[in-house]
Amino acid sequence: MENAAFLPVAFEVVLLAGALIVLLVAVVAGRSVKVWGPIAGLTFLVSAGVGVVQWLDVADGGGGLFFSAQNLAIIKSPMVVLDGYSAFAAVLLGLVGLTSLLGSWDLIRRLGKRSAEFVALMLLAVAGLHMMAASPNLIVIFIGLETASISFYILAGFLRDRPRSEESALKYFLLGSLASALFLYGIALTFGATGSLSIYGANSIRDFFSSTILTEPGILLVGMALMLVGLFFKISAAPFHQWAPDVYQGAPSGTVGLLAAGVKVAGFAALGRIFIGGLISQIDTWAPIFAVIAVLSMIIGTTLALVQTDLKRLLAYSGVAHTGYILAALLGGLDGIPAMWFYVATYAFMVIGGFTIVSVVSGPGSTSSPIESVRGLARRSPELGWLLAILMFGMSGMPFFAGFVGKILAFVSADSAGYLWVVIIGTLTTVIGFAFYFKVVAIIFARQESDEEPINVSLQSRLAIYAAVVVTVVLGIYPWGLLDIVRDALPL
Repeated sequence: MENAAFLPVAFEVVLLAGALIVLLVAVVAGRSVKVWGPIAGLTFLVSAGVGVVQWLDVADGGGGLFFSAQNLAIIKSPMVVLDGYSAFAAVLLGLVGLTSLLGSWDLIRRLGKRSAEFVALMLLAVAGLHMMAASPNLIVIFIGLETASISFYILAGFLRDRPRSEESALKYFLLGSLASALFLYGIALTFGATGSLSIYGANSIRDFFSSTILTEPGILLVGMALMLVGLFFKISAAPFHQWAPDVYQGAPSGTVGLLAAGVKVAGFAALGRIFIGGLISQIDTWAPIFAVIAVLSMIIGTTLALVQTDLKRLLAYSGVAHTGYILAALLGGLDGIPAMWFYVATYAFMVIGGFTIVSVVSGPGSTSSPIESVRGLARRSPELGWLLAILMFGMSGMPFFAGFVGKILAFVSADSAGYLWVVIIGTLTTVIGFAFYFKVVAIIFARQESDEEPINVSLQSRLAIYAAVVVTVVLGIYPWGLLDIVRDALPL
């Protein structure tokens, strides 16, 4: 492959170039949103197009490695890999970034002079997220993780005049730094046990287990546990979820969509790359941990969502429960990767759509959104009311919506691996979860106590919401197109 040297990192190069251009144009053009805003949107669109090119290249020639067109088996330390797994992540993250940009446009418009930095941080965050999916090297995965995390720390506290926004950023920074340190320590112990930081290639972690039997695996087990804790924190899996409700509530509504969706995509991509790509031989060790964490996430997320009075906190606990369902898919090992991708992709758009509507109703810079704020929404704005109801139905797992298909795929994967008890608990929590989703729907269609002015929805926000609803409905009725794609989105 002649182009393998550049193509695996083309996604990151496009986003980094876009961020640089946005900042330069902001200085030259006087920070006009009309000038650099479309540049950011075009950058995300081009990055998704790069993902499509990567996918076609993999289908044509099997992929390749950064700065190498040689056979995978003779590469000692590949830094970035081009396969269906990274290519699908590129397309998904490019579209997630674009949809999030549209959904946060009202906030960007209000930020004025500071909005260029806001958009540049979004571009940098998505670049870091994709590196977590594209790299087979643990240190590079960590660098991608920190690039995205630092960007999100700043975005969460971008409204410096609001104490709750600053508080959410500080909590996220302190707890996120601890999780990152644990993840890095886990990498160090895994290196000590296996002698490698690479997942693939000669002298890699996967190669180590194909030729060596550990008689004293204590260091490896601790290393795996610490890496899991770090990644479980990022995807807000219970009991490492405490940061999510406070951060989601305190961060500006316009930023939470990308935070909630992007971190899920990259976090699960990293879990699949490390534990299924490199540590699949140890599945009997880590799969039971995944099962326990999945069940805890389902139970805790569903139970605590039932008692929430703030819509942003409700969506945060809902995200904890969804993390459990996606973890159930990974119990099936390599066969669970397609289910993981389908669930992550559909959930990402649903949650972006949900937070975009929250931003429209409560204000893009709002740091709280009481559930009562959507009371009578179907009468004040029938369009928004019905669209939010559809997204609630999708996240609840009702039939004929994408969330239902995702849960079925995850449960089938878990059951095929012998974790029927996870499926049973997942089914029960899904039924219980209908209560809080339908509560929101009931409030949407409730009578108003007083007349309120109609809600104005910008074109950009409307595009983001409709994109989420289309994904929710179309992939719930006809999921086979995406299913055929994700079956090929496997790690090398």
